[in-house]
Amino acid sequence: MKKKWIVLIVVALVVLIGYSTFKGTYNGLVQREESIDGAWAQVENQYQRRADLIPNLVNTVKGYADFEQETLTGVIEARAKATSVSIDPSNLTPQAIANFEQAQQGLSGALSRLMVTVERYPDLKANTQFQQLQVQLEGTENRISVERRNFNGIVQEYNTYIRTFPKNIYANMFGFEKKAYFEASAGADTAPEVSFD
Repeated sequence: MKKKWIVLIVVALVVLIGYSTFKGTYNGLVQREESIDGAWAQVENQYQRRADLIPNLVNTVKGYADFEQETLTGVIEARAKATSVSIDPSNLTPQAIANFEQAQQGLSGALSRLMVTVERYPDLKANTQFQQLQVQLEGTENRISVERRNFNGIVQEYNTYIRTFPKNIYANMFGFEKKAYFEASAGADTAPEVSFD
């Protein structure tokens, strides 16, 4: 009779330990995946902040009648394209992130062209509202960089977690897959050529 109780207690302990391990690992996977979703939301939040500042910038610049309309149109179109591309956090594939980043790079390029064009308008450069908007855009670009770095850190933690043994068994069993990182744009490793001609 005592052997029967000992066997039951051992089986109950094994089941309890197995359940606790299983539950803890699964919940850890879910928490890490939710952290990625939250970090991605912060990345999108900063890109949206930039998109929200652009109409104010464009309206300020429009006040200068002889300003190049082609440049303003390019910024408006790039903003529309950038805000039309979004990613479902559950589909953070390398291709989806590349498409999102490509649309954002188009907007960044249009804003850069706008800022270069502004150099020819000293009255506009001296405009207080324009200066404030420019500072806000610069700050937003820094925030975007910080949020992208944070996102990549959380993705690295998650990817490491799901690839280590024995968690990789649970991750595969429940369909938790490796997430994509933000990567540098093509050509970012080449220094820009500066010319004073």
